Amino acid sequence: MTATQDDEIPHKRTKTRRWVALMMWLAIAINYFDRGNISIAIPLMAKEFHLSPAIMGVVLSAFFWPYFLLQIPAGWFADKIGHRISLALAVGSWSLATAATAAAHSTASLVGFRILLGIGESGAYPSAAGVTARWFPDKERSRVSALFDSGSKFGAATSLPVTAWLIVMAGWRAAFVISGTIGLVWTIAWWFYYREPEKHKYMNTAELKYIRNGQAKREGLGVQPMKWYDLLRYRNIWAMCLGFFTMNYIGYFFYTWFPVYLLKVHNMPLVKMGFIATVPLIISMILEIAAGGFADWLYSRGWPLTRVRKTILICGELLCTCIILAIFVHSIFWIIVIMTLCKSGQTMANSQVWTLPGDVSPQNMTSQVASLQNSVSNLAGVVGPIVGGVILQITGSFNGVLLVIAVVAVLGVINYLFLMGKIEPIQPKPHMIVAAAGRFAK
Repeated sequence: MTATQDDEIPHKRTKTRRWVALMMWLAIAINYFDRGNISIAIPLMAKEFHLSPAIMGVVLSAFFWPYFLLQIPAGWFADKIGHRISLALAVGSWSLATAATAAAHSTASLVGFRILLGIGESGAYPSAAGVTARWFPDKERSRVSALFDSGSKFGAATSLPVTAWLIVMAGWRAAFVISGTIGLVWTIAWWFYYREPEKHKYMNTAELKYIRNGQAKREGLGVQPMKWYDLLRYRNIWAMCLGFFTMNYIGYFFYTWFPVYLLKVHNMPLVKMGFIATVPLIISMILEIAAGGFADWLYSRGWPLTRVRKTILICGELLCTCIILAIFVHSIFWIIVIMTLCKSGQTMANSQVWTLPGDVSPQNMTSQVASLQNSVSNLAGVVGPIVGGVILQITGSFNGVLLVIAVVAVLGVINYLFLMGKIEPIQPKPHMIVAAAGRFAK
């Protein structure tokens, strides 16, 4: 029975959208498992390929070169062709690149496989943001966005101990083959399960009406009212991009240099480090979901949307500044407490980041707004690991690395306080709409 058919029980909604949300969560979890396993393997790779700290930073950064460059094309592709195809291609291609990393035999080949991984993963978040805008009513989007983004923390957290264990048992090359295989299994499941809401055989009319009646604007595959670069005319787009850059700069420390920090500064054994490093990620994952639910609760109680989003964004960034305290303490217990607070602040803010494209985008452009935001933000992944590696090579200490993170968090607060304005859908100029309609007619 499809969503267009009458229901035998007309007042009882199906829950198909929840299964879609779970599959998106799994996709993002696999995404971060596959990009995070190198942070565990990099010390062994450094010995095998004779990598200096600066070159290690380049290897950790290589993933992000194509990742940020291809965000905008990936968002355009997702909005045009649909998310069944775009997300399947993304997960399938990056999974193959992950497995192929086992064949690396030099620094150049290792960098090459990381670039291929970045190409594949560039389609994940734009597609997930688009699916959220199409599949969920407005009052559920914050918690759904927080849910699928929380998969990044789960994936990274499980990647650390699991990869460490696999390396001890079978070597780093086997770890990459196994993690790549998991993504290929997900790709097959997504291809057979996912359809647009109106065409999904497991959704009834009651659920479809619940979704559509709860959306201020309808997303689809129709005409797009402007070009992607026209979005840069709007202040809130810049605030979204710059704010997310600051959050990613903070967050990527935990996926690149944090395991090395625990190994080198606190002399942890590999497997123990793998488990200890998961603590900030797991706790922050739980708090991100809670923050998303709290935002939806505030909105349902009458808080203006702008006030809801900015309050959680600013409070989260403020909490990140506590990372500076790690310079002054030496107890591993307090180090983990501080790092958990910092990471939790970043993820609490992230719970709102992936709702913003749906909040502000013109009709049928949610994935493109998400991809533009994600593209600029992931410049942090390009520069962050390299900056960290250079600071380490020059000073021999992580103190400078932590100081830069705290400063970036302060800049994030300033951005959301003063640059971001009222959060509402962008209204295209009349000439943009006419031009877009002409392109569509052709």
